[in-house]
Amino acid sequence: MPQTTPRVANVGELVSRCARLHGPRIALRTESRSLSYEALDLRSNRLANALLGLGLARGDRVGIYLPNCIEIVEVELACYKAALVKAPFNARLSPAEVGEIVANSGAALIVTTAERAEAFLPHLKGDARPMLLFVDAPEGDAASYEGALGRASDAFEAARVEADELAVLHYTSGSSGVLKAAMQTFGNRLAQLRKFLVRSEGMREGHLLGLVGPVTHASGMQIVPALCSGATIRLFAGFEPGRFLADMKAERVTHTFMVPTMINMLLAELEGRYRPLPDLQRLGYGAAPMAPARILRAMDVFGPVLSQGYGAGETTSGVCGLGVEDHLFARAAAPGRLASCGRPFLESLVEIVDDAGQPVASGEIGEIVVSGPDVFAGYWRAPELTAEVLKNGRYHTGDLARADDQGFVYIVDRKKDMVISGGFNVYPSEVEAVLYQHEAVADACVFAVPDDKWGEAVAAHVVLKPGHALDLGALDAFCAERLGGFKRPRRVEFVGALPKNPNGKVARKAIQAPYWAGQSRMVN
Repeated sequence: MPQTTPRVANVGELVSRCARLHGPRIALRTESRSLSYEALDLRSNRLANALLGLGLARGDRVGIYLPNCIEIVEVELACYKAALVKAPFNARLSPAEVGEIVANSGAALIVTTAERAEAFLPHLKGDARPMLLFVDAPEGDAASYEGALGRASDAFEAARVEADELAVLHYTSGSSGVLKAAMQTFGNRLAQLRKFLVRSEGMREGHLLGLVGPVTHASGMQIVPALCSGATIRLFAGFEPGRFLADMKAERVTHTFMVPTMINMLLAELEGRYRPLPDLQRLGYGAAPMAPARILRAMDVFGPVLSQGYGAGETTSGVCGLGVEDHLFARAAAPGRLASCGRPFLESLVEIVDDAGQPVASGEIGEIVVSGPDVFAGYWRAPELTAEVLKNGRYHTGDLARADDQGFVYIVDRKKDMVISGGFNVYPSEVEAVLYQHEAVADACVFAVPDDKWGEAVAAHVVLKPGHALDLGALDAFCAERLGGFKRPRRVEFVGALPKNPNGKVARKAIQAPYWAGQSRMVN
């Protein structure tokens, strides 16, 4: 008999069940709109019907290219319900980068705005010509998102799904300068939901979750858990420290998530004030390391509310956590523990192994390897990249770490050359590939430098071709057309040559090292 994977609960249907419990309660809110649980469920049903009515079939990819808005959540739920594949694009990517992702994903349809579509459509390659739905188009327009919903039925029965069926393409930049999309299955997403719900620090009815980071990124992993808890989600369109603090206080936000860069900006804004957000019960942080001194300062200002998570798109969010009680104990009795990213969550098996894949002794340094139901199914259309990191069902993170006798994990370095700037991953080879496109550039090396605001910033040493001249402004403008803002080099130095190792490769670590002299590497 042919083998099949077990059927699992459709996370879209789970949200529908919760919607029936919390019907009139507000599920989503922005500055200008709010939507009840009942309305969210009905609108996502209509959208699921509308997408299938446009000819989409099970497994087709649906791209989302939007800033934080209610429609992102509706599309996510509709995709789950109809067994379509959600493919969110970071709203901060350049139009050229979006064009690359559209081609790679083979998206059948993209939900976006007319302005964003006008920018990325000229960058589509090959036969990539997806259908478009515009959230800002009038209802009478053929491509109107609201028009599509208005013509569709309220009733929809969620598709039955299997554990290994693809649910999400989670895009990141590839370490070799190519796109990577982590294939997250329905089983992965269900495991991710369980992780959030079993944590003692979770949300419940009456809580208000404020999300200010792009919900196509790390922040968005909390959406379904919040909706399954009866909480209200407040989506913020952008991050301006003073305005954000005022809105958080006025609206009595109880839970939020930020990257360390945002916390640092809030601390600078607050100038040492105590408990500016009296209703805040949990301030989650992650996506980048944070220096213990900054953590202590944040605890001084915000109170005993900090909670850290460590994970990746390949592990469908966090696999280790340092909870509120962990922070308090560390402060009182073990300050060094604040440098830890916590202990593994129940279902996530986190091991530290040597080059042969064998566990190292407590206190010894090795690579973090993760296994469990939350580990992704590989990279979309990239079997070679998959083989590099996914071995016997275990995800090799590339992070070097040690663990103490109590299981707390301490990351000490990265095998990868990745730069983490403001919580976003930037791969040097990707930025180098853009620099090499400039006719004046002969050689380039991209690396991380310390930055007070962003933790790490992208920097570059550039060698020009003989007889060519290039100023910093012109090079920045060139990069701005091809890279998202967080990927552009913030510091560029023109040099005569790049040092090479005996194998002829650029000695990246040697170039980078002087900038980190006397500083803690990889923390902000």
